Amino acid sequence: MSDATVTRVLAPPEAAGDRVDRYLAEAFATASRARMKSLIEERRVTRDGVVITQPAEKVVAGAEYAVVLPPPVAAQPQPQSIPFPILYEDDDLLVLDKPAGLVVHPAPGNEDGTLVNALLAHCGDNLPGIGGEKRPGIVHRLDKETSGVMVVAKTELALANLSAAFATRDLDRAYLALCWGMPMPSSGEIEGAIGRDPRDRKRMALVARGGKDALTRYRTLAVRHLAVALLECRLATGRTHQIRVHLAAKGHPIVGDPVYLKRIPVAAKALPVDLKHLLLDFPRQALHAHRLGFRHPRTGQELSFTTAPPEDMQALLRALDMAET
Repeated sequence: MSDATVTRVLAPPEAAGDRVDRYLAEAFATASRARMKSLIEERRVTRDGVVITQPAEKVVAGAEYAVVLPPPVAAQPQPQSIPFPILYEDDDLLVLDKPAGLVVHPAPGNEDGTLVNALLAHCGDNLPGIGGEKRPGIVHRLDKETSGVMVVAKTELALANLSAAFATRDLDRAYLALCWGMPMPSSGEIEGAIGRDPRDRKRMALVARGGKDALTRYRTLAVRHLAVALLECRLATGRTHQIRVHLAAKGHPIVGDPVYLKRIPVAAKALPVDLKHLLLDFPRQALHAHRLGFRHPRTGQELSFTTAPPEDMQALLRALDMAET
């Protein structure tokens, strides 16, 4: 894979006043306007050595525009030796404990270094083609910063049967979430359709129309200082960011959530200063998929796997003196 390349062009007088993304897309015939817009937003374009960030900026005649083109990405994910904890493996499937920070499958911005790359290296020739080139073997996913138990299919039989189990919720799946505040009642359901936030398309939100029905069941395991609660959450549906969106909508966002926790919670005022800062500085959502149970797709045997949260989340629980279930 080659290194990034830099291409330069001097804007002629007739280009003055044009949108810079449109002009550069025409100047570099190999890049579409959408691609050039992305490169500008990624801070890969400069005008006379100064980074520009606005695709609608007007072209300055005589200015030198430089575009840093990232190295090409392989059309198919490549095997990469990335260690991950394996809980169980046979000819049909693999169960792992996904670390926080590991992206599940390649996507824009995360083209490699993903779980898929690691699985391709681990499984060799057994995995490619199972479920598609970009997501071979992937039956379900966890957000990048969510840790916990995942199952991966290694055969078409396993992919079909496990996908059906997830679609019908014919499995046991539970999460541990550390949230702000004290949910009332202490156990219950949160229901509300989830779709793209109309004000921010990178977020999900409860929406009045156009969303997908979603239901989360929760129970409180422990509360400390009337400020934070450890919950066990179960999904009756499987929507993007479902637990994070539902808890935030109920007024109890997950500790550390970079998307749905936008201000210091009122509940934080009840905490000792050191503990408050420890929680407010937690760098990711404190959410862990701690249990997954399902029937083996070939034998029908009931399998169940449980893992403790990773050390960073356990440190928060210890600081709060919260015992896990």
